[in-house]
Amino acid sequence: QVQLVESGGGLVQAGGSLRLSCAASGRTFSSAVMAWFRQAPGKEREFVAGINWSGAGQYYADSVKGRFTIARDNLKNTLYLQMNSLKPEDTAVYYCAAGPRWGARAMTSFGSWGQGTQVTVSS
Repeated sequence: QVQLVESGGGLVQAGGSLRLSCAASGRTFSSAVMAWFRQAPGKEREFVAGINWSGAGQYYADSVKGRFTIARDNLKNTLYLQMNSLKPEDTAVYYCAAGPRWGARAMTSFGSWGQGTQVTVSS
């Protein structure tokens, strides 16, 4: 398994930007499909974006398409989520996750999780 630690969350005004990072340790990072999920208060955790092992393929939830960009640096063992044009409805705890299956969007498809980082977007 891979161990994951998120950072970069914070408070930002609507329309602003943030970049989240997820530092990974373990030999399997460079071969794993990586993803970001988020969980708002009182809501279920939902898929945000995923990326294949090389970084050449990405897939997104419709709610963030065109605003968020997922990327990875396998030399640095780090996953990123660039979030632009943030909206109050993007407020949530953001989690990174690792799994074996390209295109997966279900939580059950990902076996390793970080502890989460809070993103708050004020209106």
